Amino acid sequence: MEKRPTNNHKKSNKTNLIQGLIFGILFGFLLQKGGATKYDIIAGQLLLTDFTVVKIMLSAVVTGMIGIYAMKAMGWVKLDIKPGGWSINVIGGMIFGAGFALLGYCPGTIAGAIGNGYLDAAIGGLIGIWLGTALFAELYPRLDRGILKKGYFGSTTLPQLFKVNDWLVVLPVSALIALLLWWMERAGL
Repeated sequence: MEKRPTNNHKKSNKTNLIQGLIFGILFGFLLQKGGATKYDIIAGQLLLTDFTVVKIMLSAVVTGMIGIYAMKAMGWVKLDIKPGGWSINVIGGMIFGAGFALLGYCPGTIAGAIGNGYLDAAIGGLIGIWLGTALFAELYPRLDRGILKKGYFGSTTLPQLFKVNDWLVVLPVSALIALLLWWMERAGL
């Protein structure tokens, strides 16, 4: 017998969608304010002459890492780590990098650039996302039986791998990233 969703489940889904929309708008606003939706800044990053995007991403990594593990420690969230592998990351990175280099946007900055009214992001970006997604969905069954299984490491986090408390990884990594950000600012990058 099929189980029907309860009213609480429907409210939870609606709440999650509303929260996602709010955080998405906030994320796009911050990307735009940081300059990450501007082609010149992204092209400068790819040419290693403007490190604005790296600074934004490293700041997001530290904020997200501390925030998620703090919420986990308080029992507010339960982490559901997606399994991965080296080949998956390398292939995904190559596809992402090719699209990034060709158009000058990543999926997040495409959304922000569309919000700014940039036609290249609206046309090239959306078409690229749709075509790339369709192509990957078509090829996935064949790839999943072969190359995507290489270097599979499952859903292990670094704290699990080292068998230590989460904060023994989170705090030093956060400190190293903060030190790197400080150095980049001081060096004028």
